[in-house]
Formats: sequence, C-alpha cells, structure tokens
Amino acid sequence: MKNRIHNFSAGPATLPLEVLEEVKAELLDFNGIGSSIIEISHRDKTFKELATNAEASVRKLLSVPESYDVIFMQGGATLQFSLIPMNFAHLGETANFAEIGSWSSKAIKEASKVCDLNICTSSVENNFTSIKALADWDIKEKSSLVHYCQNETIQGIRVTEEPNFEPYSFVDMSSCLFSENIDVSKYDFIYACAQKNFGPSGITLVIAKKELIEKSNTGLPNILRYDAHAKEASMLNTPNTFGWYVAGKMFDWYLKMGGIKEMEVQSKKKSGVLYDLIDSSSFYHNPVDVAQRSICNVVFTLENPELENAFLEEASSEGLEYLKGHRTVGGMRASIYNPMKMDSILALKEFMVNFEKKYG
Repeated sequence: MKNRIHNFSAGPATLPLEVLEEVKAELLDFNGIGSSIIEISHRDKTFKELATNAEASVRKLLSVPESYDVIFMQGGATLQFSLIPMNFAHLGETANFAEIGSWSSKAIKEASKVCDLNICTSSVENNFTSIKALADWDIKEKSSLVHYCQNETIQGIRVTEEPNFEPYSFVDMSSCLFSENIDVSKYDFIYACAQKNFGPSGITLVIAKKELIEKSNTGLPNILRYDAHAKEASMLNTPNTFGWYVAGKMFDWYLKMGGIKEMEVQSKKKSGVLYDLIDSSSFYHNPVDVAQRSICNVVFTLENPELENAFLEEASSEGLEYLKGHRTVGGMRASIYNPMKMDSILALKEFMVNFEKKYG
C-alpha cells in the first residue's frame, strides 16, 4: 500500500497491514450480524465468543497453564503500578521494587504512595545501562512481592533471566510480551499494555496465578480488585470492546506467522541488523551492556549531537518516522515490535549508512 511510512513509534505502534485491512473490511458489518463489533453489547453472544477465542489464543501462544487467570483490563500498565501494591502488599512486611529504567522508576513512585517498599536493585549510578543479575538483588525476608519491568523501552535495556524469587514476582512486559519465548510458570503475575505488540491503546493483559489472584485485597472496591475482574471473566464493567477485538486479530496473526518462537527469531534478526551497524561505527553509539540490549527498542546517539535534528528531518523525508528518543534521555530510538517488517529495518540501515557518509 502506498504512503505507508516506516513507523518506528514506541507506542501506540505499527500494526500489520493484514490486520488493519481485516478490521477495515469488518468495521461496518462484523461476520454478517448487520452492525459493527463496536456497536454491540459485550454481553452479546457474538462478543462473548470473540472474547473466549482471544483468551484461548493467548493461552496457546504462551502455553499458559490452566492454573493461571487471563484477564483483560483497562487503564494501561500505569494503573497496574498502583493496583498491584493495593491488592498484594498486605501479603508481606515490604514490597521489593527494582529500579532499572524509567518505567520501573514510575512504578516505584506510584507504589510508594501505597505501601512500604525496598529498592532491591538500582541502575541509577550507571545511567540504566546495565542490570545486576537477579541473584544479586537485595530481596527482603517476609516481603510480599518483587516487581520489575522486563524491557525498558526508554533506555533500550532488558532483563534476560527468568525470576526465581521466594516472594511473588510481578513483571511488566508491556513492550516485550509476544516478542520472546518465556516460561509463564516461572512468573506469578505478568502484565502488558496492548499498544506495543497486540493492538491499539486502551487494553491491558494480565496473566497471573489463580491462587495469587484469590489473595486480592478484599477491602478494596470491586473495580480495583483482580479477583473481581477474574470472577466476571474480564467483564465486571464494560470493557474496551474494540481493543479486545483487535487484540484477538493480533493473536490470530501471531499463530498464522509461526507463533512466539518465530517472533523471537525475527526480533533478534531485526535488532541485530541495527546493533551490528552501530557497533561497527564510531559515528553512532549504543551505551547498553551488550548482553542486556533490548530486541524491541534500539537506542543510539550520534557522535555529534548537533546533527540530531538533521538526522530526524532527513529520515522523515525518506519515510522513516518517530525515531526521536524519549524526551527524558534524548538521542534516537527505533522501536521494532513484531509487526515491523525487515524492509523497514533495511531502509533505516541504508539511511544511517548514507547519513554517516554525508556527515561523518
């Protein structure tokens, strides 16, 4: 399709053209029901079937055990920063939070309003460019939980290990879920907002052990309790029906494209193209520990920061958009989630090579 840019946005992010075309074709009349999917009740059998199929696809893609709940919520990952300690901090004397990037720091700020917490590890001193091994984190005895963000989109760094903590593990996978193989049984609570890898903004996926969900704080209003949402099959209140519908399309697309194993292979290939270019150049620089580099968000700076505006303007003229780094750190960032094709990566590589020749 003409006029489609190379979309490197960190989120809301690019979606597969096939999925967008399906949504377009079905928007006025979904499966012959005579109305759009966004015009019918979430209690209608048509939508209930859609919701059931979406959950089944998540379970198949990630091999989610039956002992886990799959919940579709609203409020983004940011709401989870508050809901998690509100629901589960009572299970111990303190809550452990890892400070390993901007989103981890935001979670800490919100949780500190709700409970006593312990910063079990911090990467502030190295400017979030490396993360200690999980075995070296200072996890307090009699604590309720350990929380961290697996892939920090702003710093382009990720935790490569799976948790093995005594307290419950709560992991923000907003930007990496569905892009790499994980063993769900190693995690107690996983959450992810949709707008990176599985649809438009406005819906959040929670995958958590049933026995943990059952320990939700009973003193909270129902809308804030995970067990209440699980009991009502994610329909305690009117859900984001459009977001849920598109998420289901994305899950079907993943299954069609070879599942999560194939997504991980492609993520490593795509990010590897850019990292190889950056590492072979003195013009571009990536500060992150090589073993912990994100395969979803490639950050880099230019040797001469004064060239940043020219880089962005000339990239835009080539249809390479949304490459500006987060306002808090500057530089450049190429977010390369699952729907992004290798063609876009190669177009960016070619531009970067030519830009270096021109200004290096």
